[in-house]
Amino acid sequence: MRIDIISVVPELLKSPFDSSILKRAIEGGLVEVHIHNLRDYAVDNYKSIDDYQFGGGAGMVMMAEPIDKCVEQLKSERDYDEIIYMTPDGEPFNQNTANQLSLFKNIIILCGHYKGVDQRVRDHIVTKEISIGDYVLSGGELAAAVVCDAVIRLIPGVLGNETSALTDSFQDGLLAPPIYTRPRSYKGWDVPELLFSGNFHAIEAWRETEAIARTKARRPDLWEEDEA
Repeated sequence: MRIDIISVVPELLKSPFDSSILKRAIEGGLVEVHIHNLRDYAVDNYKSIDDYQFGGGAGMVMMAEPIDKCVEQLKSERDYDEIIYMTPDGEPFNQNTANQLSLFKNIIILCGHYKGVDQRVRDHIVTKEISIGDYVLSGGELAAAVVCDAVIRLIPGVLGNETSALTDSFQDGLLAPPIYTRPRSYKGWDVPELLFSGNFHAIEAWRETEAIARTKARRPDLWEEDEA
């Protein structure tokens, strides 16, 4: 899989891909992540990529031409399954979207900045818009890193145990059940005895019951959606 990220401040994206699971995935050749500085595609000597809004109003707007030049350059080199714009008013990002994106070969992620991008970019260039929550960040870089992390960990071979991702919260519409590790007892806080029984059918049934109870209590919206 190849991910191309277009950014006004590419230095914000270096750290997330330079450690832990994402770094190993890149070094292992399981994914390519390329970060592009939008200013390299500016059309003037001042490297301008934003301008004032037509009609007045506070905040600068990212211009269409540099974005179009960058995307067209990338598209001339390979085909892309999706061109994603990170924006607060996009489609809410969830596990199902991460699953779908992980099956693609090439995607572009455009990070918004300032007041956002010229609407013509959204109308004619972008194919999908994603939001990671109902709040506003200074730019789309951190949101893009969140999406990349969620997607890359699903690629076969990235996690040491591939079944781990399949038992994460949201994969089956439920939150994950409680989990425990050593010691068996700590400060009088004991692990449920059933987990030591060796009865894996009973353990899985217990986990499902706990997952349902946790989902109903903490995310009733998910439970209602799953039941619909």
